[in-house]
Amino acid sequence: MKRAFLIFTVSLLAACASHTPPPDWLLRADAAREAHARFWLEGHDKLADGQLALARDAVRQTGDASAMARIELHACAVRMAALGAADCPAFAALAGDAGRREQVYGAYLAGHLDNVDIGLLPEAQALAWRNPAALKELADPLSRLLAAAVLFRSNRLPPEGIVLAIDTASTQGWRRPLLAWLTLERERRQRGGDAEGAAAIERRLSRIVGEQR
Repeated sequence: MKRAFLIFTVSLLAACASHTPPPDWLLRADAAREAHARFWLEGHDKLADGQLALARDAVRQTGDASAMARIELHACAVRMAALGAADCPAFAALAGDAGRREQVYGAYLAGHLDNVDIGLLPEAQALAWRNPAALKELADPLSRLLAAAVLFRSNRLPPEGIVLAIDTASTQGWRRPLLAWLTLERERRQRGGDAEGAAAIERRLSRIVGEQR
């Protein structure tokens, strides 16, 4: 996800000399955006909200709709990685003035994939969308969770993809997506008649939220 953000931003820096350091606003926005994602995924909403506000303030100084849209898209992508809502109203307000890449990414997150130019998506998302089996090859954990969520909502995620998402969130210590993906797997096992497997997941959920059952 960080790589994708920097790729999206490179057009803003194209006019700069090769050895010119990134502008301060970009460094502040990037740091705050990453902190927001980490805090939100860990379940620290107040801290996450504060970092998102800092990121928004940093890019607002540019007045650039594409830069502002990238912050909103990243926040939406983080929510989606935990199977949250696909709508992104803050991006919608900027979409008309944003660049083509941002518009395509917004359509991808919203599930409007019929006419999306996959080649304009971040590399990891394009790879997983074209070949769901490649999900396990995605090195970045947040990109992997996001791709899994998009595939799931498009009914293209195989059962082992859910297990991969669970393992990814667990390894990172990301409480929020871990709870979401475990709940999904518990429900899948219940529908399949695997009462023992569903009970084991229920016990794991209880351990995460600190309940003893």
